[in-house]
Amino acid sequence: MDIRHLKTLIAISEHRSFAAAAEAISLSQSAVSLHIKALEDLLQIQLFDRSTRPALMNANGKALVEKARDIVRLCNGLTATISDHEISGQLELGAVPTALTGVLANALVSLNKSQPHVLVRVTSGLSAELAEDVRRGHLDVAVVSEPTDLKAGLSWHACGNEPLMVIAPKGTKGTTDKELIESLPFIRFKRFAWAGRLIDDHIRERGIQINPGMEIDSLEAISIMVASGLGVSVVPKRPIIDPFPPGVRVIPFGNPPVQRAIGLVERTQNPKSELVRLLYTEMATRYAIG
Repeated sequence: MDIRHLKTLIAISEHRSFAAAAEAISLSQSAVSLHIKALEDLLQIQLFDRSTRPALMNANGKALVEKARDIVRLCNGLTATISDHEISGQLELGAVPTALTGVLANALVSLNKSQPHVLVRVTSGLSAELAEDVRRGHLDVAVVSEPTDLKAGLSWHACGNEPLMVIAPKGTKGTTDKELIESLPFIRFKRFAWAGRLIDDHIRERGIQINPGMEIDSLEAISIMVASGLGVSVVPKRPIIDPFPPGVRVIPFGNPPVQRAIGLVERTQNPKSELVRLLYTEMATRYAIG
């Protein structure tokens, strides 16, 4: 059995048609059809209902897709080998934007020094999107906020906590977090982000009245907007030097401050678990140092 044929079947499942799958994996549509025909001939079963246009994946095809994902993951894991405590291989890593400019950069520098034969490729996105990419096998692991709902087949490993802080332009009147939030337009994290949901939930529970302003998914952009006097926001305080720019007033959100957890999400059966363990150690160490 050719693993390329299994990857083609997975692509059709995810992109819903032969044509879309062909474009996604850079093959011609005829090549995609030949891959599926080869699978059907080998297994002596039909994987698609060809009485419809476009052809639809039948129950046999759907069952095989799940097995195919497992096989592809195991094959990908063969590239990670352990020799004399030195690991080689490639790690497909996703990360929320706040982690990319937080502890992750330093963690990756340290990982590169200790494991120079490990190639890490990084993709940025929102927590929910990254977790789904991990589940589908597009990513090996992702650095995300604590999941609001963790799907079957995924594992969550908390690395550390970040206190949420209210940030406002310097000179903004008010002595409490509530007074600051209600004083100016509220610049919020994207509501689809898990951190954004956490913040919205606490604002709602405390009855804080906000004046809706912009909605942004970049901590740096939010901080600049606040420093420019365009509004207030609630954001995580990352354990790095100078987490906020000059011109910003910072006070805790809540008493004690509300915390957001940051950690790694991976598949329960992850062939690259050794690489993930090394990354987790680097991340957790930096949160422990604070």
